[in-house]
Amino acid sequence: MKALKMYEAGDKMISLIRDNYNILQSLNSFGISLGFGDKTVDETCRANNVDTTTFLAVVNFTINGTHEYDLGKLSASTLLRYLTAGHSYYLDYQLPFVRRELALAINENDNVGKLILQLYDQYSREIHKHMNYEEKTLFPYIEKLLQGEASTTYNIDTFAKHHAEADKSLKELKSLIIKYFPTDATTSNGLTSALYFIYNNEDWLANHQEVEDKIFVPLIRKIENDLKSERLTNAISVFANADPEANTNETISEREKDVIIAVVQGMSNKEIAEHLCISVNTAITHRKNIARKLQIHSPAGLTIYAIVNGLVDIDALKK
Repeated sequence: MKALKMYEAGDKMISLIRDNYNILQSLNSFGISLGFGDKTVDETCRANNVDTTTFLAVVNFTINGTHEYDLGKLSASTLLRYLTAGHSYYLDYQLPFVRRELALAINENDNVGKLILQLYDQYSREIHKHMNYEEKTLFPYIEKLLQGEASTTYNIDTFAKHHAEADKSLKELKSLIIKYFPTDATTSNGLTSALYFIYNNEDWLANHQEVEDKIFVPLIRKIENDLKSERLTNAISVFANADPEANTNETISEREKDVIIAVVQGMSNKEIAEHLCISVNTAITHRKNIARKLQIHSPAGLTIYAIVNGLVDIDALKK
């Protein structure tokens, strides 16, 4: 079995392309211009304001299917630009190009030919919808996240759970053409060429989605977790260093401490009541008294209070 070639920053960019011409589109999506002479990968990336480590992570993944990298060293902004440019390439160039190739090779007056073009147009609408969602919902969320603004209603796991394959119609189209569309001497070459480009599109789209799933999503998840951890640490520091006289002198009872711990663990009033063998009304009363005494009304605030006062372990909450 041939050993995988893992490219590094000191390798010549021209050598990388000679070995793997299929990454030419990756260069374009990163915004790297041709004409780089004998510069290394790192020199070429620097000249085009591209993060070298992130470029190599994507390129080595595209070539070898490996995704061994340090998430902490990758640039989310570089990946975001790469994915956005990839969308433009696919929607604005590849989809119309293949449509033209199919139209030239197929007699639109033929019933089967009409259906094939209709199926391609259906696929085109699906992929537009798929990528437009990312551009209107996911990408703006990432941009705000990179500015330190965390959303309370959306996160990368919400996207990942609904990130389905977008090429099912393309696979069906390819199969139908091969199995059921007859060709003659005048259409064979054109249809074969169109099929070749469909296969290329299928490979490109599969790699694009894999980069999102295997590199982009884990990186954004790490950024989200780092931001949450940083904010929690800062809040705890502020809470711990606050003026003691600013707080009420009323003492929190042992039962109220039990309620606080239950709230921190995510229990509802009903669950707290069952856990502590009290009525729901009593649980609600305890929570009102806690809020009055501490002037803390949110679960997040009670979590900070519980950590600072040793009621719960911060490490256990991070798991």
